[in-house]
Amino acid sequence: MTNFEENIEVQGARVHNLKNIDVTIPREKLVVITGLSGSGKSSLAFDTIYAEGQRRYIETFSAYARQFLGGLERPDVDKIDGLSPVIAIEQKTTSKSPRSTVGTITEIYDFLRLLYARASDAYSFNTGDKMVSYNDEQIKDLIISDFNGKRINILAPVVRSRKGHYRELFEQIAKQGFVKVRTDGEIVDLKKGMKLDRYKNHDIEIVIDRLKIDDSTENDKRLSESINTAMYHGDDVLLVIDQDTQEARYFSRNLMCPSSGISYPNPEPNNFSFNSPKGACSNCNGIGDLYQVNESKIVPDDSLSIKNGALAPQGPEKKSWIFKQLEIIAQRYNFKLTDPYKSIPEEAKQVILYGGNEKFTVDSKTLGITREYKIDFEGIANFIESQYENADSKSLKRWAKEYMDKVECPVCEGTRLRKESLYFKINGENIAQLANKDIVDLSEWFNTLSTHLTDKQLKIGEEIIKEIKARLQFLLDVGLNYLSLNRSSKSLSGGEAQRIRLATQIGSQLVGVLYILDEPSIGLHQRDNEKLINSLISLRDIGNSVIVVEHDKDMIERADHVIDIGPRAGKYGGEIISQGTPKELLKEHTLTAEYLNGTREIEIPKKRREGNGHFIELKGCTGNNLKNVSVKFPLGKMIGVTGVSGSGKSTLINETLYPILNAYYFNGVKKPMPYKSIKGLEHIDKVIDINQSPIGRTPRSNPATYTGTFGEIRSLFAKIPEAMIRGYKPGRFSFNVAGGRCETCKGGGLRVIEMNFLPDVYVECETCQGKRFNRETLEIRYKGKSISDVLNMTINEGVDFFENIPKIHRKLKTIQDVGLGYITLGQQSTTLSGGEAQRIKLATELSKRDTGNTFYILDEPTTGLHFEDIRVLMIVLNKLADKGNTVLIIEHNLDVIKTVDHIIDIGYEGGKGGGEVITHGTPEHVAKHKKSYTAKFLKKELNL
Repeated sequence: MTNFEENIEVQGARVHNLKNIDVTIPREKLVVITGLSGSGKSSLAFDTIYAEGQRRYIETFSAYARQFLGGLERPDVDKIDGLSPVIAIEQKTTSKSPRSTVGTITEIYDFLRLLYARASDAYSFNTGDKMVSYNDEQIKDLIISDFNGKRINILAPVVRSRKGHYRELFEQIAKQGFVKVRTDGEIVDLKKGMKLDRYKNHDIEIVIDRLKIDDSTENDKRLSESINTAMYHGDDVLLVIDQDTQEARYFSRNLMCPSSGISYPNPEPNNFSFNSPKGACSNCNGIGDLYQVNESKIVPDDSLSIKNGALAPQGPEKKSWIFKQLEIIAQRYNFKLTDPYKSIPEEAKQVILYGGNEKFTVDSKTLGITREYKIDFEGIANFIESQYENADSKSLKRWAKEYMDKVECPVCEGTRLRKESLYFKINGENIAQLANKDIVDLSEWFNTLSTHLTDKQLKIGEEIIKEIKARLQFLLDVGLNYLSLNRSSKSLSGGEAQRIRLATQIGSQLVGVLYILDEPSIGLHQRDNEKLINSLISLRDIGNSVIVVEHDKDMIERADHVIDIGPRAGKYGGEIISQGTPKELLKEHTLTAEYLNGTREIEIPKKRREGNGHFIELKGCTGNNLKNVSVKFPLGKMIGVTGVSGSGKSTLINETLYPILNAYYFNGVKKPMPYKSIKGLEHIDKVIDINQSPIGRTPRSNPATYTGTFGEIRSLFAKIPEAMIRGYKPGRFSFNVAGGRCETCKGGGLRVIEMNFLPDVYVECETCQGKRFNRETLEIRYKGKSISDVLNMTINEGVDFFENIPKIHRKLKTIQDVGLGYITLGQQSTTLSGGEAQRIKLATELSKRDTGNTFYILDEPTTGLHFEDIRVLMIVLNKLADKGNTVLIIEHNLDVIKTVDHIIDIGYEGGKGGGEVITHGTPEHVAKHKKSYTAKFLKKELNL
């Protein structure tokens, strides 16, 4: 047996489809596990090695803590030796909370907050002057030197620019033994029952002492006591007034503006956090934007009358309390509900939208009496706002959102922080300005920072700045130079989120850890791939073991050791078909080796499609980093949109083009990014977006339910004679409704054990053993199989099993065609990779009858795919394009790019350096471009 210290030994692994395999993985090396999608790579890396590492970690907890964690099942493996602590960096997208940003995930923002709390300069938001703070001794020395020989008053400010009569305050001051106060700049004696005008703003200071400054010791002691008393009553601020010139000067223990007297509390790190009430803008609660009612959405057509439905939320007139109120408002403001909305008086419009509360009388000439009416109306806009903020039901909130726009918070202007926090600056920049910079600009700013700081600031900030610089460098190393710290984490792609976590891990500089990564190269342009591989090599070099599940050619070639799992997917996989160095792998006769050594390849089409001659032309796109981009999409072709990460591909396609098309054909509500015009929409008749978002967020969702196959299968089971005798309907075979399901786990097959301080754990239900249904339901069999057996079939088995049922067979066949024959019908959606979920969506769309005029948008469909799977996928997509449909693919994979008909390349760089269309045309035309990064790699691929 090999030395325990040098290798991780896995013996007898049988998780999922692994066939009792033994594998030796060298430690402190970069090891790549590759193979077809679904061959068992993740089962070995995550469900065996990581799961066992996690279980051993939990074993170290006390028995008390473990009782809350339930049983973390031992993975189905005989023995694993040589395992060090394991950290998995998966593709699961990061937190969906609007409060989570790149800065908070990487902890760079936490260091920035610390730096600003300890080494920044404060400025007044009134005058822009630098704030000052003194201790009591310094204040005394300043008063003695500046007012020597002068008569002064020492005052304690208690009220600043606030309304009120302050009678109780004056009584309280008198009780404390003071006889004079200064109100609004005038010193007066305190009298009994004294009060001010309650509707005006007032400044009130207590007169603590009046004295002449000289050098006597007695005077010195009296001054110290007065300063102390003034500080106590004035909340650490005092005011000194020269009796002759009336010149006023403020002193404070806190930060304070010397001329206007406003003071800030001493800064703490949470004063700069938008997740803390001390730092967050009070208007938007630290989110940076809010929803505001849009009047033009409430009244989309002001030529209509209220009776005919001018008010969109109310619709045409019906018998309701609201319309009775509207009639009363019409009487009060002399208009009729049949008048066009635009002719209604402005005052009446204000009441209709924002409410009113008044009584009025109307003389009835015919009856000779006076009638009294009362308007008590909340206002339609106010009602919508209150529903959005307070309604419990999601559908009501969604209804209210239809009449609202997402706008930048007018108070903090999107910075998320309160005003005071933005006036603490380092080298002239506040913390929000730093968070808005691209990582590459921020890194440059920090590199030159030390020349702009004072010696004191340098001494305080030295360690913090060193830590920030190191973390920024790690982000640059994984190719994320175009992100900014305030970028919301929910807008990150799976690959970006994973690389951020990788950068955070490199930043923590742990040693002796086993890192397991799941396809970190997703969404990375070939140019940035090099940086990523170097980052992983640096993780290895400091003494860690790195296991990467990956299909990328460059990554496989740079690995120290490659494990190829196969030979096919699903139950036909799960074996180690070759392992060794990349050079040894090339000599094997496996699918992976054949694609790497050039025996097999994805062929370049002999001839590119001509298209149907029509275009969709999009002009003047300026969303995010797009620089007034105008672009033509030729229809009837396969189009590839390429460019380095962060160049603006997703902004152009997913945020601008797709919302426009979706709104035009299906009344979609998502607002497109700004653009000037679009032409050619009449040439297509529907748009389908197939992205990588999960097909379901709960274990109840699975491929059978998502594609609609399960409904057909349930109907089939309900028609079996035995089921008809028992009176079972299709609902009996659903695991989502009571009746046929197992009631212990409510048809989930799993029970959730809630953890208070760890993620929830799922354990198999002990009543039904994970079968999801009760005994009676399982007794109904079709061709000898129960409904539970059918859910456990792979798609390949299902295609044969349901051969004679066309409706079911057609849907399963399309899933098989996109290369997913190995997944089971009832596999939980949460266990599908991003690439698998995307192909199930693709299969669902393909099983529908296409029109030959459909516009398909796919975002990186090759995620998680082996070379062979890409070949199968391209056959499916080519079939779509051959029927006359337009297929648009956002992609970095050169095997896909070289086979499309038309490329639109965006660049040149990511972030601010991107946002332009560099070149467009056939792959051969694009490859000749001198400056495009895509062209450089495409040239090699096309052998030009």
